[in-house]
This record gives sequence, structure tokens and C-alpha cells, in this order.
Amino acid sequence: TAVFPEYAKNDKGHQLDHISYVIRRSLLFMEQFEALNADMVYTVAAYHDVAHHINKDEHELLSAQVLWSDRELRRFFTEEQLTVMKEAVEDHRASLEYPPRSSYGEIVSSADRSTDVDGFLKRTHGYSLKHFPEYDREHRIERCYQHMKDKYGDGGYAKSYVRDDEYMLFLQTIRQLLADKEAFRARYISVTEM
Repeated sequence: TAVFPEYAKNDKGHQLDHISYVIRRSLLFMEQFEALNADMVYTVAAYHDVAHHINKDEHELLSAQVLWSDRELRRFFTEEQLTVMKEAVEDHRASLEYPPRSSYGEIVSSADRSTDVDGFLKRTHGYSLKHFPEYDREHRIERCYQHMKDKYGDGGYAKSYVRDDEYMLFLQTIRQLLADKEAFRARYISVTEM
């Protein structure tokens, strides 16, 4: 299907390298579950961010609609399978207020979690530059710190539904940085001002 060229329209944090990362992790996490369809796991991962460029705040719903509307997929999947995949895409967002409705949703949501501290800092920095151009360095650092704390700090909204050693190591590093604001500031500057 022609879903992959659509990712060129997304911001740098949601292009093909990100999709490859989520596909790889999704297929790996699938091994923790019984009797899942690998083609469905792959398809959910492949479509999960396809509409990010249209509206980042509703991208999970829009991406699910793109999957649902793709007539080509109906050659390979039943209506029931398409419904499960559509719901899994809808349920992948870190800020979701309810747990994913299926194992497919748990997998893609977990696979979508970052495990690269420096990558997270770069993406957050890039977002600040684009959406808050009036911010000086100190405001960008503080915005990134607060975003990291809200998402990955103790009680943060980003959840994982699978066993993921890579993510646990990431969280450990993040929380060490959150506990030492000067270390966080130094890492942010070293990563974003190279």
C-alpha cells in the first residue's frame, strides 16, 4: 500500500525512521502475547502516525480513519480485523485517558514510546523552536524539563503495557536527569547546540 510516502509530510519526529522504529518494536513485543496476527501488528504500526501532519492533536483519530478508508486493506483483512486495527491506532497515544482496547493497541502504544533521551530532547527543542519562536534558551530548557516531567516523571502519563527493558533504562536515565536540574540543563544544551 502507499502509506509510507505519506510520512514525508510529517515533522521530522514522525517520519519513516520513527515508523520503522515502531514497526520493529511492535513485532518484537508481539512475542509477549499469544495468537496475534503479525500482519495486523505490522499494519497498525505502519498507519499509527500517518495523519500527524494534518492535525497533531487529533492524529490518532485521523490516522485510524486513513487505515479504515484504505480499500486495499479490505483485500487482506476482515471487517472485524479492520475494526480492531482502527481501534488500536486510536488507542496508541501516550496521553490516552483509558487503557488500549486490545493487545494490538497495547503493543503499538508501547512500541511508540521513546527510548532515546537525546532524541527526545532534540524533538522537544525542535517543537519549541517551531511553535514558540519567542522563547529564549532558558524558556526552551524549562519547557522541555516540564514536558519530560509530565510525560516520564513519577506518575507521568506515558505508559507501557509490555515488558520493555529498553524503555525501563530510558525512564531510569530520564528520572536521574529530572532529579538534577543542572545535569538536565547541561545535557539539553550539549544535545541541542552541537
